[in-house]
Amino acid sequence: MLLKYEREQIVEYGKKLIDTNLTRGTGGNLSVYDDKSGLMAITPSGMDYYELKAEDILVMDLEGKVVEGTKVPSTEYEMHRIFYVRRDDIKAIIHTHPVYTTTLACLNWDLPPIHYLIALAGPDVKCAKYATFGTKELAENAFEAMKGRKAVLLANHGLLVGAEDLPNAFNISIQIEYVAELYYRAKSIGEPVLLSSEEMELMMEKFKTYGQVRK
Repeated sequence: MLLKYEREQIVEYGKKLIDTNLTRGTGGNLSVYDDKSGLMAITPSGMDYYELKAEDILVMDLEGKVVEGTKVPSTEYEMHRIFYVRRDDIKAIIHTHPVYTTTLACLNWDLPPIHYLIALAGPDVKCAKYATFGTKELAENAFEAMKGRKAVLLANHGLLVGAEDLPNAFNISIQIEYVAELYYRAKSIGEPVLLSSEEMELMMEKFKTYGQVRK
């Protein structure tokens, strides 16, 4: 079986998405890229995460061709592929529909630096321009808005996170949803005080050694 470890890891983390309310039903998708083979493992379209088995995970090349697997790949494979082609710091992608980040995305708002944990993803999290799900246009919009960052809000859609591996992509997803909830709650009773760009630069530097999930 090609990319056996990566496929098993995707099955494991798919369940975590449901358990932590990062997504519901069959929403969202995950992938892992193996730069040695030039192949990515990605979830199939529309399958229950708790019913997934390693053999259900598709293996694709970066041209979009299925190399191994019999299921239909995620409709969002273009949004995964584009990062593996153009960024060498991203080897795993998690796309979810969490409540608070998606609320901000439905407002087409960026997530500003109201808490230092946002530095796990960058100085802030931008909201990408809207495009229909599964299209190359959405992939391009997400890529542009995520430049210099590891997370992006997808307008009227959800959250996309990229990292060096799935554990870190999952951690960033959890933390950005937490910061989005803080922003939502703070905006409900007042105007949040934002951290300075200088402080965010300091936090991003600190997180290079502190905020990462170690295997």
